[in-house]
Amino acid sequence: MNARTRIKICGLTREQDVDAAVEAGADAIGFVLYDQSPRHVDVARAAELARRLPAFVTPVGLFVNATAELIAQATDAMPALLLQFHGDETPAECQAPGRPYLRAARMAPGFDLLKFVAVHPDAHAILLDAHVDGYGGAGKVFDWSLIPHDVSRPLVLSGGLHPENVIEGILRVRPWAVDVSSGVERAKGVKDAAAMRRFCEQVREADARIAANAT
Repeated sequence: MNARTRIKICGLTREQDVDAAVEAGADAIGFVLYDQSPRHVDVARAAELARRLPAFVTPVGLFVNATAELIAQATDAMPALLLQFHGDETPAECQAPGRPYLRAARMAPGFDLLKFVAVHPDAHAILLDAHVDGYGGAGKVFDWSLIPHDVSRPLVLSGGLHPENVIEGILRVRPWAVDVSSGVERAKGVKDAAAMRRFCEQVREADARIAANAT
């Protein structure tokens, strides 16, 4: 049983937002290394921001169909980097860097999540996001009832989460972790410290409700 839902806050671009996310209680901080995203940072900037992270807060690099060279540059600059593949990467491409990784699944009716999980058996977790045009969930919530109950890998719930709906998401899905980006922003790539704090508080509230119901 997952006693504590982990929290990833993604798409950070500013020092003050990294510091506020850590203070709020984030377990992981995501940097978007995809140049078509409005939240894009280059490797040098991501490494600069990642150096602010204390022990036990994990930097995550989000890649979309990236070259092997870009991934190597990022892992060289940030040795603790957890990789997140968010494009059309094959299982072999996800495995090639030889690093722990998350694999994003774009949820939609008819998508076979169990088959997707089966072809990524070494993924540290499967990140569930909404299927929209382009890459990323665009702040959209997908139908959580599409998630099978017998997924064999840890799940990261993403897609349109914010402080007002994250409790419901955790109670319904019971994910290993939750991932938020636009739901705690004032503008794209500019986070709201109060919203991040509220989001983390709501996650802890959901965990408390689950623990209370288990006794």
